Amino acid sequence: MTQTLSPPENDVQSYYGEVLQSSADLKTNACTCDLDAASPAVKAALAEIHPEILNRFYGCGSPLPPLLEGCTVLDLGCGTGRDVFVAAKLAGPAGRVIGVDMTENQIAVARKHAESQAKRFGFPSPTTEFLLGPIEDLAALDIADNSVDVVMSNCVINLSARKDEVFREIFRVLKSGGELIFSDVFADRRIPMELRRDPVLLGECLSGALYLEDFRRLLAELNCPDYRVVSRASLDIGDAAIEAKIGFVNFESLTVRAFKLDSLEDACEDYGQIATYLGTLPDAPHAFSLDTQHRFPTGKPIPVCGNTAAMLSETRYTPHFRVHGTRGRHFGLFPCVHPQPAPACPTAGSCC
Repeated sequence: MTQTLSPPENDVQSYYGEVLQSSADLKTNACTCDLDAASPAVKAALAEIHPEILNRFYGCGSPLPPLLEGCTVLDLGCGTGRDVFVAAKLAGPAGRVIGVDMTENQIAVARKHAESQAKRFGFPSPTTEFLLGPIEDLAALDIADNSVDVVMSNCVINLSARKDEVFREIFRVLKSGGELIFSDVFADRRIPMELRRDPVLLGECLSGALYLEDFRRLLAELNCPDYRVVSRASLDIGDAAIEAKIGFVNFESLTVRAFKLDSLEDACEDYGQIATYLGTLPDAPHAFSLDTQHRFPTGKPIPVCGNTAAMLSETRYTPHFRVHGTRGRHFGLFPCVHPQPAPACPTAGSCC
């Protein structure tokens, strides 16, 4: 007899809406957060979040960047809204934060607490909005082109069977110079098809994990040839039955940032540019880390490739850096260090 498989979206809705009642029900640590690296501002905001929101939230990182004040922020796969409410606190009463999720039970929790969380933050009215729908079709939710400053997501994109559509929508709604920052599970190889449809492996954020090279290629197709790894950690499955099924794959939890910039190139090019951090970012008076390879001590001039210069001078980070030099003269490839093993071709991997 041929087995009839339900669509992956139905499996995900069932797992997160019915099977899991709290984060304690997860079988592995793939969808659990280590918040030790979260900024003091994020930790302070988390202390103001209602316990029901926290208990039913699933994530694998803290994709909450600085400089959200007054921004329009979009959280894909927001669940019960933990990161939405944290972002709302950081964005202030002039900001706007939109959460999108396809699981009705999760959205219901978030909506229930919208008013009370605004009062806890001292806002005159809620600055959050929660939309029930697919992250693959934001146009159906009336999220307009070039309308969002920051898109974030926490261990959700791996659950989508249509990741190309997710990223296409992300870069459609981002403003020029806008930032995508997300935490998710990545794999060192492509997952076999028969495992991708396993509802437990999918719900545990494993079988839908992005193969890093496919992710790089996908972003390049969307005119984003350079992304940056903000943090990374190996994942230990920790469940014997799940290990027996998929233990041959090595998994990592990565937090990644990418920018919508037309000026990015597919290799680190040297234009003789120098970037100096001014020490003015909140919670980062002594140094700012753009990614795992780029740490800028306050006041120290640092040579940077053209892509890094663009990320610091053509985004909302611009007021906090002094970037000297233009692309008027080219000096060849910049001696960047790749954050992960790269193909033999120096232009094929993520820059720096």
